[in-house]
Amino acid sequence: NESSRLVFVRSQSPHARTTRWLGGHNGHMADWSRTQHPIRAIHAMRPSPLDAGRWPATIPAVSQLLCDGLELGPATVLVGDNGSGKSTIIEALAMAYGINPEGGSAGAQHQTRPSESPLYEALVLQKSAAAHRGYFLRAETMHGLYTYLEQNQPLGRSDVRFHDMSHGESFNAVLGSRFNGSGLFLLDEPESALSFTGCLALLVTLTDLLRSPAAQVIVATHSPVIAALPGARIYELDENGFTERRWEDLQLVHHHRRFLASPDQYLRHLREGTVDSGED
Repeated sequence: NESSRLVFVRSQSPHARTTRWLGGHNGHMADWSRTQHPIRAIHAMRPSPLDAGRWPATIPAVSQLLCDGLELGPATVLVGDNGSGKSTIIEALAMAYGINPEGGSAGAQHQTRPSESPLYEALVLQKSAAAHRGYFLRAETMHGLYTYLEQNQPLGRSDVRFHDMSHGESFNAVLGSRFNGSGLFLLDEPESALSFTGCLALLVTLTDLLRSPAAQVIVATHSPVIAALPGARIYELDENGFTERRWEDLQLVHHHRRFLASPDQYLRHLREGTVDSGED
């Protein structure tokens, strides 16, 4: 019997590089062939085209990704401090999938100042057999995306005027009109546009979206609320790389709980440089 094998499959996008399982009779592979979610895992090309001694490969989480790959679930959440690599990884994932790095779908052509990393060039996506659309929302480029959407409305469709709305209202308008059905849905720090109740509403929207057997959500966030997405695999990124954790074990959750329990005491520890000591 022919064993399962990985092959490269290039899409029409200049960014997209994917792999799919072909052939074989291994039970695990057969189960994956029936999976409808767009991406099962991220792997690195061998040999890697990136210089291991230069950014972004020097980011610990990126270095680990290039060595070990990253397993994804129907929902995956990346958390970590600024500079930990969350946005770098989710941007590269979008580009490797063929999505505009500044947000939107694979068909979006807007661009401001190119600043994306070359990480996508080193990634190979292990995908399901079915073709899926994708959509990417990232906080730092949403203004440019709104302008593009207003200026490029499909025939017979009258889009809302995103720039006439508040930040949160425009974000929710994009969610309501683009985040539906099957596909890969990527969000980078969506909490920047949302209040606490807005973050809760986003959780409801994503939970409803994930009822589709072919919908997959990947989120990079600083919000403990959004990190609580039901059923998500959660990876915590830090100076050592990334580790899969339970929500209640995240440093993000730990520090929010301590601050809310006693803001004055937490700030005193912060001023004294003992905020990470766990002292009360």
